[in-house]
Amino acid sequence: MSGVPRSEKPAGRFRRMLDRLSTSQEDLESEELREDTETAGCTRIGDCHDRQIVTVTGTLRTVTLRPRAGVPALEAELFDGTAALDVVWLGRRSITGIEPGRKLIASGRISMSRGRRVLFNPKYELRPLGRE
Repeated sequence: MSGVPRSEKPAGRFRRMLDRLSTSQEDLESEELREDTETAGCTRIGDCHDRQIVTVTGTLRTVTLRPRAGVPALEAELFDGTAALDVVWLGRRSITGIEPGRKLIASGRISMSRGRRVLFNPKYELRPLGRE
């Protein structure tokens, strides 16, 4: 055996295939989402800070209707493989196309609420269904 640790050796085709087979489905999906974020030129959610204006992309995990101070609010959790972000549309009960599993790009100013990143009333673009 050589003195070079395994992690420093270049990964061959067989090694990459074994790594892919031994990785969980959730890890594979997270890696795919991280790559999609880079190719779209968006900021990774894990790198977003309070009061920063960002453009992020990911997959909606959940979509719920939850009133805030008596006003209807549609809330969705956006995940990009690095972290999750709550996207909230105030005054909306539903939005066509906003559903779990849908990919989208959202832009706006990040705020922190109860220790979670939140994007209120963002500009958004639904990703085409054919790309999923």
